[in-house]
Amino acid sequence: MGRAFEYRKAAKMKRWGNMSRVFPKLAKAIEIAAKAGGGDPEMNPALRTAILNAKAQNLPKANIEAAIKRATGKDAKNYTDVNFEGKGPHGVLIFVECATDNNTRTVANVKMHFNKNGGQVVPTGSLEFMFDRRAIFEFDMPDMDLEELELELIDSGLEELEEEDGLCIALADYTDFGNMSTKFEELGIELKKAELKRISNNPQTFTEEQQEEIGKLLEKLEDDDDVQAVFTNME
Repeated sequence: MGRAFEYRKAAKMKRWGNMSRVFPKLAKAIEIAAKAGGGDPEMNPALRTAILNAKAQNLPKANIEAAIKRATGKDAKNYTDVNFEGKGPHGVLIFVECATDNNTRTVANVKMHFNKNGGQVVPTGSLEFMFDRRAIFEFDMPDMDLEELELELIDSGLEELEEEDGLCIALADYTDFGNMSTKFEELGIELKKAELKRISNNPQTFTEEQQEEIGKLLEKLEDDDDVQAVFTNME
């Protein structure tokens, strides 16, 4: 199996968390996209993608509309993207993506989570090269064979395409996210998900006991309101 289905397996095994954790992060992604490019999804590709991913995780329509309203109102918050790199228990590598309206709070909280759970934050750029940033798309197999579809997508940046039980996973470099999204629209392919992920280029195996200890830190990070995504080099 290739990288695409390694990702799919990891996605299936991932702790999705409960609604109280996931929904605010989905809403924040919609707010950020709407504030940056306007509240009309037809005119804002980033907002369309944020809504697509929110719907894939069952964020109610009312929550989506409320997030857009907040972003386009006079009291809209200004969010800044900030990333953290760190090492957790047993040497696990962790990359944390945040969106915050208070950088001082976010820095203090993330460092606290690491320090209290057997880890430490390391200087920015120390670990980034250990992760490949990929654009990942999920969709149902269209009415064409896999080779024909691959030829259609390759000029838009496709690096890998796999299909299993009617579900397709396409991978591209993160810089080709827009090109790929546009091509799917041209082909009339409705996406289930369209995401930017950091995938370890040297995944490591940890015992169940080690994973449990690592998991305590990951849960603290994922529960933080400012944290949008957490990536590790766990296999």
